[in-house]
Formats: sequence, C-alpha cells, structure tokens
Amino acid sequence: MTTSFDLIDRKILDLLQRRDRPVSEIADEVGLSQTPCWRRIRRMEEAGVIRKRVTLVDPKKAGVPMIVFIAITAPRHEMAWLVRFRELIENIPQIVEAYRLTGTVDYILKVMVPDVEAFDQVYKSMIEQLEFSQINSSISMEELKFTTAVPTNYL
Repeated sequence: MTTSFDLIDRKILDLLQRRDRPVSEIADEVGLSQTPCWRRIRRMEEAGVIRKRVTLVDPKKAGVPMIVFIAITAPRHEMAWLVRFRELIENIPQIVEAYRLTGTVDYILKVMVPDVEAFDQVYKSMIEQLEFSQINSSISMEELKFTTAVPTNYL
C-alpha cells in the first residue's frame, strides 16, 4: 500500500523536525484547523514516515563532548561475524550511530565520550570481544553541521 504526501504534509514534517510543538501551532502555520492537521500527523506516524519523537540532548552539557569516528574493516565477510558485531555495538552505549558501507571501509561508527581515556575503554572493549582486520579512529575537532532533519522534498 502506497501513501502519497503533499506540500502541506512536507511543511508539517519540516516544522516538527525543527521543534516539537502543539498541533494547534502547526495547524496555524500550515493553514489547517487542528483536527485535519492532527489526522495528517497521525497518518504519517502510521505510515512510518514519523518513526518517533525524541528530545535532543546537548552532548557537552551531558558530559560527552568528544566525538570519535571509527572506521572498521572486517576480517572476513560472513554472517556469523556480522551477527556478533551487531551484538557488540548494540551493547556499547557510547556507540550512537553505526553504518555498513561500500568501499574499502566496511563500517563506520560514531562514538560519544567525555575524553580520550573513555574512548580507549570503548576501543579495548571492542577488540577484547571481536576480531577486526583494521580499526582507524578519528577525533572530531569541530562540528561544522549537525541536523537530525531529513530532507522532505523527495516525499
């Protein structure tokens, strides 16, 4: 079943992605009354376009100002290793994002920690539990752009 979305749906999503707000405010901004606006939001939730609503926490104020990116090359490409890797990263809360890639690097992880010592603990925990062909870490020096907003112009 395919659900279609129009310009008003995209405007609603753009507003919600910038800041959670009452349906009445969103409705005013997109030119709808509250009930039709709420129905559109509910339809997008049911369609899975809106996965969940969350609060964004400031990493510095939460005590995890250091971001480290880890590029990983797997020692072999087999499902058993991938299953163990998924379990490993799922159980390390400092790993906040993980992606499987094409190219020479197989996986990239985003790690948030208070300092180098905490990162070293994450690193040691990983290599104690699983074999890697190669691990390269890069500490982020400056955040140039950060957004959780997904482009809606393709919807």
